[in-house]
Amino acid sequence: MMRWKCTCAYEGTAYCGWQLQDGQPSVQGTIEAALGRLLERPVRIHGSGRTDSGVHALGQVFHFDANWSHGTEDLLAALRTRLPPDIQVYRAVSAPPRWHARLSAVAKRYHYRLHLGQPSPFERRYVWAHPRPLDIDRIAAAARLLEGRHDFKGFRALGSSELESTVRHLRRLHVTRTGPRIRIVAEADGFLYKMARSLTGALIALGRGQITESDLTNLLRTGERGPHFETAPAHGLFLERVFYR
Repeated sequence: MMRWKCTCAYEGTAYCGWQLQDGQPSVQGTIEAALGRLLERPVRIHGSGRTDSGVHALGQVFHFDANWSHGTEDLLAALRTRLPPDIQVYRAVSAPPRWHARLSAVAKRYHYRLHLGQPSPFERRYVWAHPRPLDIDRIAAAARLLEGRHDFKGFRALGSSELESTVRHLRRLHVTRTGPRIRIVAEADGFLYKMARSLTGALIALGRGQITESDLTNLLRTGERGPHFETAPAHGLFLERVFYR
């Protein structure tokens, strides 16, 4: 039995997220069904982590165990014919038996896409549109305040009750603008539930003048979020890359 490390991209609009959920279409379930038809047996895949309903991925990683003697290009070609067009497995390599897509990961990078004004009809499903001006310089400066190792309890989803530590090393939070397009890149050793979208929501609230830099630093210090900003909508978020040693 060989362990396969695979990288995939998906357009998340039609799915309840990566993770299996009873009675709802998921990315994981769709790939498992395709592998099951190909290998003629049930297959369980293990992803680097979950993405929420409507979130997209450019570089989600997963692994599975199977005997396959036809080479990686044949495996990828066979999956292409069995997967819908909004999911693509584009890389497959053999991995050591103890390698694990989630447990072996050391960091992840997400990026969030925003658009000032009215986006093109071809972009609207992949950006958070803002009709009002934003102070981009202020947003970029505030992002630097959030970089580093902090307790990000205040940036997880409201009402979540994760039992693990909420301390994370946010090694990069970078904001760029190209014309009306804004991109926020977040890279960390791990993300809490909806943390990437909460960071974006906080920065945008600051850019609108709804909160201040002191509000952000107090949130890091106390972990008490309150109703100061909204969580950014899922459709603008992309899992860009998973890092391994």
